[in-house]
Amino acid sequence: MRKLINPALLKKVGMVVAGIALLVLVALVFMRSGPLAPVQVVVTTVKEGRIQPGIFGVGTVEARRSWMVGPTTAGRVLNVTADVGDQVKAGELLAEMDAVDIDQRLEASQATVARASSALNAAHAQLADANARRDLASINAKRNQDLATQNFISAGALEARLQEKTSADAGYQVALANLEAARQDLTRTKAERDALGKQRANVRLMAPNSGVVVSREAEPGSTVVAGQAVLRMIDPNSLWVKMRVDQGRSAGLTPGLNAKITLRSQPEMLLSGKVARVEMQADSVTEERIAQIAFESGSDALRKTSLGELAEVTLELPQPAPALIVPNAAIQRTQGKVGVWRIQDHKLEYVPVRLGASDLDGQVQVIEGLKSGDSVVVYSQKALKDDTRIKVVEALVQNTERSTSP
Repeated sequence: MRKLINPALLKKVGMVVAGIALLVLVALVFMRSGPLAPVQVVVTTVKEGRIQPGIFGVGTVEARRSWMVGPTTAGRVLNVTADVGDQVKAGELLAEMDAVDIDQRLEASQATVARASSALNAAHAQLADANARRDLASINAKRNQDLATQNFISAGALEARLQEKTSADAGYQVALANLEAARQDLTRTKAERDALGKQRANVRLMAPNSGVVVSREAEPGSTVVAGQAVLRMIDPNSLWVKMRVDQGRSAGLTPGLNAKITLRSQPEMLLSGKVARVEMQADSVTEERIAQIAFESGSDALRKTSLGELAEVTLELPQPAPALIVPNAAIQRTQGKVGVWRIQDHKLEYVPVRLGASDLDGQVQVIEGLKSGDSVVVYSQKALKDDTRIKVVEALVQNTERSTSP
């Protein structure tokens, strides 16, 4: 008689087998896609090559030579003849201030100069008369001295003639002093007239140089103070870009570097230029250095740009000698050291390196620490350690969970 299998025992065995299978399945899931799964990494091969270092920055278009045209004294704007965008020449009338009473004062000053000129002529005539009187008194005194020597006249008569000569000499000195005073008075009145003439000329605001009017700061009827601008003008041939560069990426920034400029209004056009000046003082708040980039002359694109427009600038640094290069993304900082994660015999190894120049495409030179043909990690799903299990993939893909409605 066949021995029957206990159903309860068979059920327990089945449950144990199912549990073991479930545990194995969960372990496989954890090992492949769970927390214990290997970290996916993207690697690259170290190779020798050349890079073109550069500096990138953003700036604004400004004018190197600009002028604020305004009065030297407070007053009211009478009229403004120039408008924004006008091409003006040096010495051209741009605006005029109200002269108030300057014309009347200038006319009065001119009359004072004429009066001083007449006084000077009168002083010349008085000097000539005094000189004639002095000469006559000298002749009479000499004649009487000769007669007194021969005892033909008395001593009193001689003294009277000598007194006349002394008075004539004194009259000549007075006339001479009056002439000098008249000359000084004429000089003073002419200086006052010239000063009023300059004040009158200052109410006419002339262009200090040839250029373009960029703004009208005051309209006719407005009252402005001394030094306040009525018009602003620039030299359109002096446009440049005030460029700002991160201090940490400004190594090699010197005058004379070639530059490629892209204006925000003309992104399809690449303009050429050079670093004209590097400012001595950096911006400590934004941690940036400031450089002035001059455009190459003769570009038609500059006629379409405007002050304050944003521009992107790329500076070309001298090209270094060929060296090993890796992507900048592969560089990691661990415990204060700069290095890369190298894969050797399917194991991770952190290798400190010494870096050289870098370019704007994300490539950097490795001077020491690696050799040609080494495989280094560029991207990883997580932070790496020496004992991290890894899986090399072409690209990192982020898994997204999708839910569907029943």
